[in-house]
Amino acid sequence: MSQARTEPARSPRRVLLASLVGTTIEFFDFYIYATAAVLVFPALFFPSADATSATLQSLATFALAFFARPVGSALFGHFGDRVGRKATLVAALLTMGLSTVAIGVLPTYASIGVAAPALLALCRFGQGLGLGGEWGGAVLLAVEHAPPGRRAWFGMFPQLGAPIGFFLSTGLFLWLTRAIGEPAFFAWGWRVPFVASAVLVAVGLWMRLRLTETPAFARAMAQQERVRLPMLEVVLRHPRALLAGTFAALATFVLFYLMTVFSLSWATSRLGYSREGFLGLQMLGVLCFAVTIPLSAAWADRTGARRVMVVATVLILLFGLAMPWLFTAHSVWHVLAFLALGLAVMGLTYGPLGTVLAHMFPVAVRYTGASLAFNLAGIFGASLAPYFATWLAVHHGLTWVGLYLATAAAITLAALAAVPPAHDGADRSQEIVRAADSPA
Repeated sequence: MSQARTEPARSPRRVLLASLVGTTIEFFDFYIYATAAVLVFPALFFPSADATSATLQSLATFALAFFARPVGSALFGHFGDRVGRKATLVAALLTMGLSTVAIGVLPTYASIGVAAPALLALCRFGQGLGLGGEWGGAVLLAVEHAPPGRRAWFGMFPQLGAPIGFFLSTGLFLWLTRAIGEPAFFAWGWRVPFVASAVLVAVGLWMRLRLTETPAFARAMAQQERVRLPMLEVVLRHPRALLAGTFAALATFVLFYLMTVFSLSWATSRLGYSREGFLGLQMLGVLCFAVTIPLSAAWADRTGARRVMVVATVLILLFGLAMPWLFTAHSVWHVLAFLALGLAVMGLTYGPLGTVLAHMFPVAVRYTGASLAFNLAGIFGASLAPYFATWLAVHHGLTWVGLYLATAAAITLAALAAVPPAHDGADRSQEIVRAADSPA
């Protein structure tokens, strides 16, 4: 009876679906804030400023979550490495979900004045805290159940949550705007995606509560490999792996938030595109993102995840140099090419990223190490990317935004050179970490 109950909980289909559904919900919650930060919050929470200042203030609250994410990595990573992946993932999902629903019922500046943006910032911090613990656990849930030679393919499933979550959030905003009209959308319609996420969170919790612990973590517990303070262990014992992992993910973050948040803001405020029209173009681009994630994972299992990321990062650098010629006014086809190419390259680098980061740390500190590297990259690569890119574009033009992206890609290439080549599918994370942390 016990065996019959355990096997379905560990079936690959259930594990991969749980990791995918969880990250889809988390990214849906995260992206509805990103969309609202550009389209809604400047007018409703920062109305005392001029249009540009209001947008910049709204983007500053958007950035706040990225500073919360490493805190979430340390907090949830500690329990993920000490208590287990399953329970920690449930807690992270609840933290993210409650913060998102709270945003949907917040009073605006017109009702409570300056307390409104303060409460908005607090809820945004909660979103970042939850996502800081979500991503690493979801990737480990998949990777630590993977058979040899399929690590990148299994690790790709939680990564698919990013384009699916973005597609759902953008599609819902677009549908609401068209269905109820702009006055109703600004009056109450913008709240619907935030409150509706409660249903998705309930589904995600139900799926994750039915899982068992990952085999790798179960072995670590049986062999008493757990460490007392995983965060301290990562910082003191594996600093080079942490540093290399952080900057290996840098260009991924810069690219994505330039292609989504910055491009939406710039296209609708400076290039003359309508909000609905540009959101539709972004959704077409995100389809390219979703397609290239599994392609990159299949490629990574054949040739190595690190090698795929190197190729993708070179393409990011070239894309940055071409950016000013593609992202132009009065040319829908140019903009569609800009979004399709940029997000397709994004999928190539994002698909194997989780596998690369996970295998840079041993099981006993893998949740903390992978999460911390990923979310520190979020601080350096994403938190201020929309803000900084907007400032560069206003003062120096889009050429400098492209150079900003190309510079991030060059830094990532240097970091990937410090990451040992992808292994053949066997779990050799201990050897990889020793190689990464040994003196040059």
